[in-house]
Amino acid sequence: MVKPFRIKTSSLQVRIFLAMIFLTIVSSVLIGVVTVYQFKKEARIYHQDRLLRKEHAVNEHVNFVLQTTTLTPTTENLPMIFKDKIYELSTIHNIQINIYDLEGQLLITSKGNFIVDKVENEVISPTILKIIETTSTKRFTDLRIIDGVTYRSAYNYIKDSQFKPLGIISMPVAEETSYYDEQVNNFLLLYAQIFLFIIILAIGLAYFLSNYITKTLKLIADRLQKTNIYQRNAKIKVENVSYEIATLVDSYNNMVDKLEESAEKLAQTQRELAWREMAKQVAHEIKNPLTPMKLTVQSLQRRFDPNDPKIDEKIKDFCETMVQQIDTMSAVASAFSNFASMPAQEKTTLNVVKVVQLALDIFNEDFIRFEAPEEEIIATFDQSQIIRIINNLVKNAIQAIPDYEPFPRVLVRVERNQENVLITITDNGSGIPDAIRNKIFEPKFTTKSSGMGLGLAMIKNMIESYGGTISFDSVTDKGTTFYVELPITN
Repeated sequence: MVKPFRIKTSSLQVRIFLAMIFLTIVSSVLIGVVTVYQFKKEARIYHQDRLLRKEHAVNEHVNFVLQTTTLTPTTENLPMIFKDKIYELSTIHNIQINIYDLEGQLLITSKGNFIVDKVENEVISPTILKIIETTSTKRFTDLRIIDGVTYRSAYNYIKDSQFKPLGIISMPVAEETSYYDEQVNNFLLLYAQIFLFIIILAIGLAYFLSNYITKTLKLIADRLQKTNIYQRNAKIKVENVSYEIATLVDSYNNMVDKLEESAEKLAQTQRELAWREMAKQVAHEIKNPLTPMKLTVQSLQRRFDPNDPKIDEKIKDFCETMVQQIDTMSAVASAFSNFASMPAQEKTTLNVVKVVQLALDIFNEDFIRFEAPEEEIIATFDQSQIIRIINNLVKNAIQAIPDYEPFPRVLVRVERNQENVLITITDNGSGIPDAIRNKIFEPKFTTKSSGMGLGLAMIKNMIESYGGTISFDSVTDKGTTFYVELPITN
């Protein structure tokens, strides 16, 4: 199932990219809307000014007619005064003219020249009359939209020479918007092309900027993922970055420095802890024989009798016990010494097949078998260390076979594996339980009742010092196979 896209969970690069595209689209749309609004506003102002100019010119002309007429300027005489002049006025100023009395009743009109019946009625509404009467300018502009066409009508008083209102003149005009509509359409067509170009440019620029901004962040994120306390971490070197990114890079580099210091302290602490644990184990192993030694000495002290006919035999048993315990402590000290400081390797060119056979000669078990497809595999190793590796693994294999096994078997095989020599030791013992497989090569870990558990740890160090590996496969109650792989040339 495809996950729905969520801006909150998307990457910073995607968010920057989308934000820039969004801002570009919004700003472009706003510019287009404002421009169209400005076009319409200019058209509206133009029509207002046009009507105002016509109104002013018609009023001047009307005043001239009233001043030159031979009739008395009264409301009742207005139809007679403008009987012929109203058409002249309408033609000269290219506008329809309607004259009403002060009650809003139509007296005379030039409707014959202009058809605006939908706008003008025979009577002016009381609301318009009230507005004309109460406003300081004594005029009113009515705006109506009928069938999609905008009509403007200007109303004002006709006055005599004493500024006394004689009637009301109305001049309805249908706004001609075709010019501005054409201008708007041309603008929108051109703007759509520019808008498309801007969007394409914005996408490219947004992609470039988002990559540029997040490039260093990605580098820092990758380095953080690879940062490990157990290895040396590389610092980040960047140039020409913003202050915020530079601060972040400096913080990461400082963290790397502090991490190295912490790693050194941790390694030192771990070494000290390992040596403390090892010292405790050695002390424990040494104390084990000291107790029976003390008891033996005390027992001899209490029972010692020079006249005892068996005194020589008792002295002999005492000495054998003491020597045995001293040998045990010596073995413990030797094992600890060997593990603590591996002796320098004395590498010589040798035949690995013969060295392994030599190591097996000290074992008397007749169930130990040796196989080698080749009689000679020449390599450079320390012979004593190879013998110690074989002795330890074969000894462990023998001890892993229970006494009740009717057909014990240990197979040692040496063969060439490309540029390596592979030594396998297979037994049919009780196997290694799953719970302890991860601890097999740990120092001082052992499943035996005797020993310090340093054997496998020591041979692992030897093998790794040659650049080799040691591993094993084990099946419970069926047996175990150890694999030792060493490079022929090292």
